[in-house]
Amino acid sequence: MAWCAARTFNVPAAEIGALRTRRTPFAAATAAAAGVGCASLAGSTLWRSSSSSSNRYRAVAPPFACLGISTDSREFFLHFLSHFLPRKSIKILIIVFTFILFHFISLPNRLSRFLEGAIVVIGIKEAVKTDKAPAALGPYSQAIKANNFVFVSGVLGLIPETGKFVSDNVEDQTEQVLKNMGEILKASGAGYSSVVKTTIMLADLKDFKKVNEIYAKYFPSPAPARSTYQVAALPLDAKIEIECIATL
Repeated sequence: MAWCAARTFNVPAAEIGALRTRRTPFAAATAAAAGVGCASLAGSTLWRSSSSSSNRYRAVAPPFACLGISTDSREFFLHFLSHFLPRKSIKILIIVFTFILFHFISLPNRLSRFLEGAIVVIGIKEAVKTDKAPAALGPYSQAIKANNFVFVSGVLGLIPETGKFVSDNVEDQTEQVLKNMGEILKASGAGYSSVVKTTIMLADLKDFKKVNEIYAKYFPSPAPARSTYQVAALPLDAKIEIECIATL
């Protein structure tokens, strides 16, 4: 092919056989570029010349028709490369090309995961608010969602509609506290089974046994980790306050 092109333009033919014998990447690239480029240029020249002399020839065959190139582009490509590269090098090229193709196809998904991880590292938080639980009594949120966790503020045994305690005894307040907590967890997309840690604050630690019996009905096994403290006083003179952390 290169020889034909060289003959057309009166250029000395390149020693393609020598390049093929050396099997170097530079030699292969040179041979491929020279052969394909010159052959294409020569073919287009012959085609134009044959078209211009149509009066002399009634039927002109397309240039390079005698080459008999296969219609299977894949087989032709591999056959073409085999003239300039060892079979092992061709396999390596195919593996490298497949890896690069897979890399670019999976790039959007990997970028999405990277951005999602970056958002988590930045620590974007979202406040949780529901009317089915008592409103916050100060500059705080009922709960905060951050990094796939829900952090529920301390909950009192208040009735959401009235903002008053359900009663003065610790049992009723404990029931109301846990009901209010359930509503906040539900509003955040979690539940009692998602809770991993609770903190109980009692006005009197002697009420621990009563609270424990009611508490056990709301948290299925395995029960979340827990800390219990007696404090000097609670907001609005409450008997009990509970806060928790849950997963999403």
